Amino acid sequence: QVQLVESGGGLVQPGESLRLSCETSGFTFRSYDMSWSRQTPGKEREVVAVITSAGSTSQLADSVKGRFAISRDNAKNTVYLQMNSLKPEDTAVYYCNAAWSPFSWGQGTQVTVSS
Repeated sequence: QVQLVESGGGLVQPGESLRLSCETSGFTFRSYDMSWSRQTPGKEREVVAVITSAGSTSQLADSVKGRFAISRDNAKNTVYLQMNSLKPEDTAVYYCNAAWSPFSWGQGTQVTVSS
């Protein structure tokens, strides 16, 4: 059974930082490109970051480029999203998953950026 467990979200003020973690199990993590996506009510799920299976290459959405970074630890089956200089428009539920052949979505972790 695939498990995707996101954590690290919370309520922060604009300009602050958070680091999200996604602990996975039930599949061969090191063989999959991984992604972080986010979703707010009434909007489509938006991919914000993708990292290749070996961690050699990453891509970021224009909306977060220069502020976010994705990384992974294949020994721990974990992918991370470092979020700096957070803005109110970053408020969303953040999810991790395989990038190109996603499993069922987990519950995500809520990030709220508000003053």
